[in-house]
Amino acid sequence: MTRRELREHIFKMMFRKEFYDGVDLAEQVKLYLADIEYITEEEYKYLLNRFNSIMEKVDEIDDILSKTASGWSIKRMGKVELAILRIAVFEMRYDDEIPVKVAINEAVELAKTFGGDEAPSFINGVLAKLA
Repeated sequence: MTRRELREHIFKMMFRKEFYDGVDLAEQVKLYLADIEYITEEEYKYLLNRFNSIMEKVDEIDDILSKTASGWSIKRMGKVELAILRIAVFEMRYDDEIPVKVAINEAVELAKTFGGDEAPSFINGVLAKLA
């Protein structure tokens, strides 16, 4: 699986956070991972670890987003955009292996695929301000 495919799966897992909490969220993530065809044990562990790592920092990430996205509260952001931004902020702030430019570019690409017409420019604007 490519890094982009892995990131897409993480996005889909993070998107579930807006609809489920606690035990239900953990169960939904396990169900999602079980449905991925052709996933290796290493990829499974990577996805689960990355999801859990982001979830551990989600309050800090949301605080960063609240301060960066002037005029936009977390509750006002679209669920797709919020999931993408959480992943990108995690990569920018807590993952030294991913260059900031790559994190921003990949977030914009996710927004093009899953977000509305305005999502890519919104994502790019917030992340550029953060960078």
